[in-house]
Amino acid sequence: MPELVFFSGTMDCGKSTLALQIEHNRSARGLAGMIFTRDDRAGEGKLSSRLGLVTDAVEVEDGMDLYAYLVDHLSHGGRADYVIADEAQFLAPEQIDQLARVVDDLEIDVFAFGITTDFRSKLFPGSQRLVELADRVEVLQVEALCWCGARATHNARTVGGVMVVEGAQVVVGDVNQSADEVGYEVLCRRHHRRRMTAATARAAALSPDVLPVSPA
Repeated sequence: MPELVFFSGTMDCGKSTLALQIEHNRSARGLAGMIFTRDDRAGEGKLSSRLGLVTDAVEVEDGMDLYAYLVDHLSHGGRADYVIADEAQFLAPEQIDQLARVVDDLEIDVFAFGITTDFRSKLFPGSQRLVELADRVEVLQVEALCWCGARATHNARTVGGVMVVEGAQVVVGDVNQSADEVGYEVLCRRHHRRRMTAATARAAALSPDVLPVSPA
């Protein structure tokens, strides 16, 4: 039976790489897919991974009806044996409903990829709706690591290496931005709670001893 599957994880855990692998495996068997994405780091209409792999995709806009788009594609002789939706956390809840309808009414598998929570540890609306509707939720097993070596479970937004907890929910950035730009870093829960990034931890380690030391 066709399924709506949600592959989730933190940033830097290989979601887009897996999406590209699924696309490669199915296209190599003669299947044709429809790829949707939104706000990919490589630019509009692209699905890319940090390993340097990239392919073309359909950029999802506000108010776009994904079910209607697919029906129109099929009605004009196009093929879609499966659907991939990357950066699914940025989709509106109603667009997730449309993907579920693709599975139920068109009997096409949909593979959605995205992070579950934002930099404030709050659910993205699109991810929340996927958790509610998906036939399966798969947490990716390629673990991203916090700077301390523990398993990373939270996404942090940084400016100049300092974690910020206010601002718009969606600001496009990457884990490899220069220090003076908006960037992202994956942290364990403990260091996310303490707002301690790799940069601030380094600065603390280099600080002089603040306690007086009496001579022997």
